Amino acid sequence: MNSSLPFRKPALGTAHCVMVLGTTSGAGKSWLATALCRYYARQGFKVAPFKAQNMSNNARVVEGPDGVLGEIGSAQYFQALAACALPEVRMNPLLLKPEADTKSQVVLLGKVSETLTAMPWRGRSVHVWPQIAAALDALCAENDVVVIEGAGSPAEINLHASDIVNMRVARHAQARCLLVTDIDRGGAFAHLYGTWALLPDDERALIHGFVLNKFRGDATLLSPAPQMLQERTGVPTVATLPMWWQHGLPEEDGVFDDRSRSCGAVHTTVAVIAYPRLSNIDEFQPLKNIPGVRLLWARSPADVAGLRPSDWIVLPGSKATAADLAWLRAQGLDAAVAAHAARGGTVLGICGGLQMLGEALIDTDGIDGNGPGLGLLPLVTVFEAAKTVRRTQARFGFLTGAWATLSGVEVAGYEIHHGQTAQHPAMAAKGDVAREVLPGLAWQNPAGNVLGLYLHGLLEDSAVLCALFGATTPTLDSVFDGMADYVEQHFDVGVLDALVR
Repeated sequence: MNSSLPFRKPALGTAHCVMVLGTTSGAGKSWLATALCRYYARQGFKVAPFKAQNMSNNARVVEGPDGVLGEIGSAQYFQALAACALPEVRMNPLLLKPEADTKSQVVLLGKVSETLTAMPWRGRSVHVWPQIAAALDALCAENDVVVIEGAGSPAEINLHASDIVNMRVARHAQARCLLVTDIDRGGAFAHLYGTWALLPDDERALIHGFVLNKFRGDATLLSPAPQMLQERTGVPTVATLPMWWQHGLPEEDGVFDDRSRSCGAVHTTVAVIAYPRLSNIDEFQPLKNIPGVRLLWARSPADVAGLRPSDWIVLPGSKATAADLAWLRAQGLDAAVAAHAARGGTVLGICGGLQMLGEALIDTDGIDGNGPGLGLLPLVTVFEAAKTVRRTQARFGFLTGAWATLSGVEVAGYEIHHGQTAQHPAMAAKGDVAREVLPGLAWQNPAGNVLGLYLHGLLEDSAVLCALFGATTPTLDSVFDGMADYVEQHFDVGVLDALVR
């Protein structure tokens, strides 16, 4: 559904800014911003996404200043692809990667900042705002439309004075804002009204429409609430978006559940260990689109007790490998993973998960922590202060067992890790050697059922999915187009175009 423009595009350098705010985390900001990026790109606009500050351990490797690679949140990476733009660090200038409940690694313009990481939360604002504003101004100067995503709620009055991601950005850009709420949670109209009511008058004036997201039921039952809300606020409800589980876009925090899995008889269960600081789990989204594959979280031995040898246990990436490994042991999942492997069950470790599969974690610089590994691969990992951040393309060597179909397959992905992993020398001297199937990146046990690798994005590679499952998944472009069609269908006629008029 490509509609023609009823108005002229602005001259390049005078970008219109459309901002998606939410009444809560999880309201649907990232999803809606991604859909709008593709919608406006299909109208012929040059579009860029922007989120001033993102808190997520799901990150992607993108272009940085002077061609140096850096990190941004996965949500902005996908939004850039939806906008038909090259993802780059200005689109998410500040990324917070949680390492503990009260500690996050701070990434500014793609690079880790030890100074900002050590700084109190509220103290950062004055230091980072100039870079945030400069990144936004530059994107506005280079594009016709900038689609901006907020974070959490703009009405957190305890944070308003130090805000650098919601209304301060909206005011700076004079953005036309949509406020989205998750009606499936209940209390949607109270959330919308309460958020609007807590904002100062000049910020209320930037709210141009309310959006009800994840609606299930008879839309006629909503009346007269939208009309009453508009009478109290002057803001119309411009869209009611029905619940849509299988849209195909990875959730911002990577969360999945059975309601969003593909249909059909299950032939393979993939159990992902859900330790507290797991990261980059958005890369498992394509598995949800393969018929017969079921994804589930594993938080206790009971969750993996019924797995067959053909089923997978996945140890995903981690932002705190040693701490997550200690948690895994405390739950008794170490023994459960070992038992699955001993039965010939399929085990995959990615990045931090690879490190856990080895014999030992060695940390002399205080980066992550020391500890014994699970001992399923004869490897040792040494943590280094310098972080490896790069895009990688390689070809698998010869693999055996459960992973044999990957032999010779060329793969592309990305790396984000402090650890460096190699064969354990003492074990090699005794003849216990892991098969290195991607040089410096991936190793397999002699039995062929355990594979560990540093490469994120393996399961997003169509050649890999075809080799492992004989299946293909929808392309991201088809996902983005479907999302754009969806918002075009469910927004009031003319609203989206009016926001950039």
